[in-house]
Amino acid sequence: MIIIVIHSILKSISEGLENKSISQITYYVQYILIVTLIMSNFADIINMIRTSISNLVGFMNSLVPILITLMLTTGSITSAGLLEPIILFIITFIGNFITSIIIPFVLISTALSIVSKVSSKIQIDKLSKFFNSTVVWILGITLTLFVGIISVEGSLSSTVDGITAKTAKAAVSNFIPVVGKILGDAVDTVIGCSNILKNALGLVGVIVVIGICISPIIKLAVLMGLYYLAGALCQPIADEKIVKLLDEMGGTFKLLLAIMCSISVMLIVGTTLVVKVTNTGLMYR
Repeated sequence: MIIIVIHSILKSISEGLENKSISQITYYVQYILIVTLIMSNFADIINMIRTSISNLVGFMNSLVPILITLMLTTGSITSAGLLEPIILFIITFIGNFITSIIIPFVLISTALSIVSKVSSKIQIDKLSKFFNSTVVWILGITLTLFVGIISVEGSLSSTVDGITAKTAKAAVSNFIPVVGKILGDAVDTVIGCSNILKNALGLVGVIVVIGICISPIIKLAVLMGLYYLAGALCQPIADEKIVKLLDEMGGTFKLLLAIMCSISVMLIVGTTLVVKVTNTGLMYR
């Protein structure tokens, strides 16, 4: 904003002197300074997002096997066998996909947006908007597929586990003489305790995921608001292209905020669905 105010003063002086070349030079100097500040800020944010996604994927790769192990102790053998490879694969794939494909798309879109504001002769705004809309669609489809696959697999396997466990308990109670019923009740007690541990671990996992995501999300939300505010405050004195640049950078940070919110919601939903699968199996029993 200080750069824009100084530029507006210099622009007024050069227009008073009727010297268009000086006005153009001051615009380019202003533009270079503003873009340098934006890119320095933007690079730090991109590194923060990549680090956060890497931490989330690493944490989930540690959490899921422990949850699956506790699922086995509750008798959810089919669910554990199906869900563990699927969840680990999808989480790792999505993390790498966002880091390797989605974020470069955002970088290309930002670069196109910056280049298009250098001069009115360069018109590539539509291409930048195309990249942004592509990222939004990919995020939506990815989130839908993840939740859909986990829900369907969990529902089918939990039904099988519930019926299998109920049949096994009935067999133990009826066919083992004298101590059959006692063993069946003991198994129920062990399964109930394991389920409590699994639910507690799932809650801790959700809290840790929120803890990893909350700082980047707050930073992105604040930056988004600041860029939009800067564009609004500078509109009366700034060049139109500079105002558009600030608005589009606000939109870029909003897109990065959507990426962080999507992956955090996806992991939270995935964790709660794993917990719910075993609870559903117990309900069938």
